[in-house]
Amino acid sequence: MSGCRVGFCLSDKKRRRMNLDAFVEYCAGHGLEVVEIDLTQPLETQGPFNVIVHKLSDVIVEAQHDSKSQQLLANFQSYVSAHPSTVLLDPLPAMTQLLDRFASYRIMSKLRNSLRDWHICSPPYLEIHSSSDLSTLQQAVTTQDLSFPLICKTRVAHGSLSHEMSLIFSAGSLADVHPPCVLQRFVNHGAILHKVFVVGDRHFCVERPSLKNFPSGPSDRETIFFNSHQVSKPESNSDLTELDEQMPSLPPPSTEAVAALVRELRLQLGMALFGVDVIININTHTLTVIDINIFPSYEGVPQFFSSLLDHIQSVLDKQTPPESTTKTTTSATSSPSVSSESDYSVSSSSLHK
Repeated sequence: MSGCRVGFCLSDKKRRRMNLDAFVEYCAGHGLEVVEIDLTQPLETQGPFNVIVHKLSDVIVEAQHDSKSQQLLANFQSYVSAHPSTVLLDPLPAMTQLLDRFASYRIMSKLRNSLRDWHICSPPYLEIHSSSDLSTLQQAVTTQDLSFPLICKTRVAHGSLSHEMSLIFSAGSLADVHPPCVLQRFVNHGAILHKVFVVGDRHFCVERPSLKNFPSGPSDRETIFFNSHQVSKPESNSDLTELDEQMPSLPPPSTEAVAALVRELRLQLGMALFGVDVIININTHTLTVIDINIFPSYEGVPQFFSSLLDHIQSVLDKQTPPESTTKTTTSATSSPSVSSESDYSVSSSSLHK
């Protein structure tokens, strides 16, 4: 990998959580130069890059209402379009769809057909686009054949507000819904969440605490508002994760089924760095997908650095040699062009289809 340059474009928060400084040292020991990209400065003077690893979620979401973020995103897009030999991990359109739960849940809902042999599914759900009277919402829930309790999640799947969720136990409590959002049938899963972290062709399963079981069907219980981060962190200590009854241990997810799920999602998403939240239905033992995440924390994955470096290596192996890459970059700069595989243009309205 000598002579190859990888740019990282991350928020300060993501940079700290990933421990990028340690990864830079790790890469240096393997002959790979890592450059931290500053979006406020021209990218031409910071390049060239063989690969760019990024998580531009903050910028994309803020570009909905902030002209500075719009310009930063446009500058990044222009650079990538002008340098088609630079590989982007991951493509912006692919990543952007996971910022929108409406889009990602549509992908999840297709898994039942494509992975039928593995008994993998996702819970039924309802998209709530805008505010409406309570009776209309109740009718929509009935039409969609959703049963209580329901879990309500914001449409935008990024930022602190995206972790604010609620459990709704009756038709009358649907008044607590604040659109745009998703209503998803809650599946009892023994208070155990399995986070699947994907890095290229490798994946890792990490067990986390999760919501306890609740009786099926409507009840007069008040809506429960909670933050999913506080519930499912490794060190979480919440009343919501304490099972009320003794129940048999659930089997772990099938290794083969998880591998099939990852292969299918990599194909559908066109991404290499993402996470999948799965649970095991306590009644059917079905592997149930409840969320997909962009470039997650990889917390609890000690092999993350080596796996990421190996994936970057595999990407570089598919490229032309560094000398040819430099020539291509120079040519592309003077005459911008975008190949069909490198069309990373993203509209700032992508989240509002």
